[in-house]
Amino acid sequence: MCGLRMPGIQEYLQQPLLSGLRDKASYVRRAAVLGCAKMLKLQGDCEVDGALVNELYSLLRDQDPIVVVNCLRALEEILKKEGGVVINKPIAHHLLNRMADLDQWGQSEVLTFLLRYRPRSEEELFDILNLLDGYLKSSSPSVVMAATKLFLVLAREYPHVQADVLVRVKGPLLSACTSESRELCFTALCHVRQILGSLPGHFSSHYKKFFCSYSEPHYIKCQKMEVLCELVNDENVQQVLEELKGYCTDVSVELAQGAIFAIGNIARTYTEECVGILTELLGLQQEHITSAVVQAFRDLVWLCPQCTDAVCQALPSCEDAVQDSEGKQALIWLLGAHGEKVPNAPYVLEDFVENVKSEMFPAVKMELLTALVRLFLSRPAECQDMLGRLLYYCIEEEMDMAVRDRGLFYYRLLQSGVEEVKRVLCSPKSDPSLGLLEDQTERPVNTWASEFNTLAPVYGRERWALVTAHQPAEPSYTCSPCTDSRNRDTESLISEGNKEVLKVHPDTGSLTLIPDVYLSAEQFEKTWLSLDMSCHLSLPWCGTVHPDTIQTALHVVHIQAIAMSKAGVQPWKAYLSAQDDTGCLFLTELLLEAADSEMQVSVKQSEAKPEALQTFISVLRTVMGAVSRLGS
Repeated sequence: MCGLRMPGIQEYLQQPLLSGLRDKASYVRRAAVLGCAKMLKLQGDCEVDGALVNELYSLLRDQDPIVVVNCLRALEEILKKEGGVVINKPIAHHLLNRMADLDQWGQSEVLTFLLRYRPRSEEELFDILNLLDGYLKSSSPSVVMAATKLFLVLAREYPHVQADVLVRVKGPLLSACTSESRELCFTALCHVRQILGSLPGHFSSHYKKFFCSYSEPHYIKCQKMEVLCELVNDENVQQVLEELKGYCTDVSVELAQGAIFAIGNIARTYTEECVGILTELLGLQQEHITSAVVQAFRDLVWLCPQCTDAVCQALPSCEDAVQDSEGKQALIWLLGAHGEKVPNAPYVLEDFVENVKSEMFPAVKMELLTALVRLFLSRPAECQDMLGRLLYYCIEEEMDMAVRDRGLFYYRLLQSGVEEVKRVLCSPKSDPSLGLLEDQTERPVNTWASEFNTLAPVYGRERWALVTAHQPAEPSYTCSPCTDSRNRDTESLISEGNKEVLKVHPDTGSLTLIPDVYLSAEQFEKTWLSLDMSCHLSLPWCGTVHPDTIQTALHVVHIQAIAMSKAGVQPWKAYLSAQDDTGCLFLTELLLEAADSEMQVSVKQSEAKPEALQTFISVLRTVMGAVSRLGS
């Protein structure tokens, strides 16, 4: 009945559902609980029945474990606009005591809901961790991952506990990485890479677990190669390089090139061994292999100048096998930057000049111009004639305006004299310091603990932020409906003199904030004390707080800062205000107890508008997330 989409059917459903919730048969109660969520979904924006919500909360103590889990999911759906089901201390302790009765799906669900509970004392925290300790050894990967996340989040102030948990979860993760389920294997590999960002070499002793098998799909092989690059050390470098060398001749062009680039990354630490392998691969005279090797050489020479001579000795006779744009650009750059060490460099570039009219890629032509001008400075007699022909073609005949402008620039630069050309073009040919910048520094576990066991490691942090940018915030907080009986008739404290407005995220809800409207500190305090809490949530924060940056970013979306603590103060606080075009106020308190922890956000609303509140929270989350990434 709850699935029938018929107008007016809701009035016939309520009484049977209430009777079903109190039925003696557990199967009937299970169905009735889910039916409540379906019924309220059919009602749309109608007001939630408080009696029904209370009935569902009382069923959290039902004897049947499936009824308990169904109640959690139903309450989460019914109270979605208010932030989801509230987990307080009695409910949290009751769920912890019922964990043993639940099946694996129920345990995973309950562990996820327990993320919303914050223990009141250190003793309570460790009691909970001790109670959950056995679930780190569960046979279900979903339970292990959910328990691990709960440990990492609860133990945010105890790094040694977090490290111990990650050591204990190593076995289940390795088992998942070798699972027959490709989806499970890929997800586990993504989480392994996330852990390696904080604990480099954490899986080094098990590096053979990440060797690729023939039957594995391409995306899993690529992930395993990325993991292998991070596990290389003095003891296993030879075995890892031999394994990657075998992948370089794979029938898949993309996989073969990925293996070559992986060897190039390892070459930044183990240069001699890797350059030898890459030079051997050039002898195969395969187009895609040669192209990838030349690109790896270009990056390696820039970061590791000590291998320049070995690379220059390997370059001759490889130009015929390079046909793609990226490979050509890499080869031309090497010949232009280090042509004085390559005997046939002018003659190779001359072949490119002869065929410039048939060249399809403008980027190759621009790289050829730069390389030839640079080589002209060190070998003028061999390059003068071909440089003149190339400049004439680019200025007089070339149709691409970018190539033509580059040719005109070099022509006028040459007219100003050789010394001026050297001053402009003779920049450093390598920069070893960039290798340090590219190396991933160890990140504290707290920077990604809240993302563990989500899709963020699978998508990547930046892509996942784009995916969720216009969606309601993940319900990792607790909300209560805003009771506005005292404020419903209160006039707006902010005048509507400025009619210019900004629509923020129109796809996520109807919220229009008015710019350049302010509350005094006294008005803010008085209004804040008169309102009930509408929402409380936690936002991940990394690095130090820069008040000026935060204030500027908030001002862009028309959220005004009433007061802020100075940089470096702990705990750091800020008070914010905003008003929409209907006169509804959003008052916010930001609290950061210590650096690299979660920022506590409390929001009060002058009118009960759940959709507007969710949209405001989404805007605030996006802004603070962007500022946090800048700070880190």
